[in-house]
Amino acid sequence: MHHLLPLCIQRFLIALNTSPLAQMQQDPSAETTENTGIGLNCSHPNLPSTDFIIWYRQLPGRGPTFLVSAHKGFKEVADPQGRLSVAADRRSSVLWLDRPRRGDAAVYYCRHLTLVGL
Repeated sequence: MHHLLPLCIQRFLIALNTSPLAQMQQDPSAETTENTGIGLNCSHPNLPSTDFIIWYRQLPGRGPTFLVSAHKGFKEVADPQGRLSVAADRRSSVLWLDRPRRGDAAVYYCRHLTLVGL
């Protein structure tokens, strides 16, 4: 028997020196069954060229924890196993969870980060 895993996806726009043009959009929710891969989409059509895409997740009763960040291309994620893929034009990204388990049911946040020169 397969159990549905509710994966809440929410916009999280906290960043250093955030540009008001860098709007992030996500689907409000997604569901999958245990061990069935799922992609969590994030749209950021006006992302400044220097910004990084960052994903966090918040398990029930806990604070957000960092998962992965990338500027372009692909980046592997260890736990939960998967990868972050940033489109070549940087207008969107997908956090792919390979085989989500019950313990991966959480709120997933996509955000961007502007690095400020030192």
